[in-house]
Amino acid sequence: MYLAANGRPDAPPRPPGARRRVPAAVLALGAVSLVTDVSSEMVTAVLPLYLVLGLGLTPLQFGFLDGMFNGATALVRLLGGRLADRRGHHKRVAGAGYLLSALSRLGLLLAGGAPGAIAAALAADRLGKGIRTAPRDALISLSGPPESLGRSFGVHRAMDTTGALLGPLAAFAVLWATADAYDAVFAVSFCTGLLGVLLLVVYVPATPGPAAAPRAGARPPRRPVLRDPAFRRVLYASALLGTTTIGDAFLYLLLLRGLDLPPTLFTLLPLGAAAVYLLLAVPAGRIADRTGRRGAFLLGHCALLGAYALLLAPVSAPTVAGVLTLLGFFYAATDGVLMALAAPALPAAGRAGGLAVLQTGQALARLLGAAGFGAAWTLWGQRPALWAAALALAGALAAASRILPATPPNSSAAPEVP
Repeated sequence: MYLAANGRPDAPPRPPGARRRVPAAVLALGAVSLVTDVSSEMVTAVLPLYLVLGLGLTPLQFGFLDGMFNGATALVRLLGGRLADRRGHHKRVAGAGYLLSALSRLGLLLAGGAPGAIAAALAADRLGKGIRTAPRDALISLSGPPESLGRSFGVHRAMDTTGALLGPLAAFAVLWATADAYDAVFAVSFCTGLLGVLLLVVYVPATPGPAAAPRAGARPPRRPVLRDPAFRRVLYASALLGTTTIGDAFLYLLLLRGLDLPPTLFTLLPLGAAAVYLLLAVPAGRIADRTGRRGAFLLGHCALLGAYALLLAPVSAPTVAGVLTLLGFFYAATDGVLMALAAPALPAAGRAGGLAVLQTGQALARLLGAAGFGAAWTLWGQRPALWAAALALAGALAAASRILPATPPNSSAAPEVP
């Protein structure tokens, strides 16, 4: 078991002479995610306008399509993780996911307004995202020393968020230059997505550098990941906290209603939280490595609880700034940090599958939490529903602080001896 001699209760001590720079593979994966997110967010930004205003779909039809495919993404992650672990082909499986998402833009371009073809293109995009997520995160966790995983994930998430911010700007620039030609957006998005695949092929190594990487052709461990007590605790805590996460859209809607702002400003609110996330992702990851990832993960949910508390008070302009700041901090302290917290509890040959289980559990829990809050809002009204969400999150935080392992996992993630 790792000794917490450096004061970090859940990160292994830094070995003498360990390098402090971010591994090249992590930077390459960050560049791939940045370019891919520019491509995907270009489509996400204009898709509601294209489908509802351009093709005449009702909001209910659009919501059904989007919700169905987003829910399927969580389950497909399990397949992607399993395939990546089967023979240690993390790069190939992740590349297949990135390529499938890029080709989905071509599908939208060729759909010609046919609902069936559009649905197939959206399904391909969500499938590609689900397949690539776990293998990509496994590559990140295997590409650097265990004691700096928080920083590695923070750098990747910061680059990923940069693409998410640039994507809508690129989409509106293309629409402005082409007089609202949606096909031009899809074409540019397709080319950008292919660039992301090319970056993956050229710059991301097939085999991670450190000795913790699985051997080529290594099979996943026979012991199921859920039998590992440390990983099981992380999974249970993240799922419990996920059920009390009401969803960003509800927070933005509460801000919009509280200030009686025009609906057109709704699309600008996520940019504020994303900008905070971008600024704090790397510092949060580095601090988590130094002071403990368990504490950082819990602190991030405390920030979310603070956002709920602000919304219970009368909403003003400072409230908007506070909620967006706390929401951005929440993601900076939890998204990549959770992966860094769980990865050392998983063997190298089963890393992608284990992370896929964790991501799927959290995604389904958050889906349940958002649905529960929506039902509570409908039945009780917005203020009682928000009080219930805040109390539930406070209780979940207290329980998670006891569930999460206070000491680092054992050497289950150690390199396998050939």
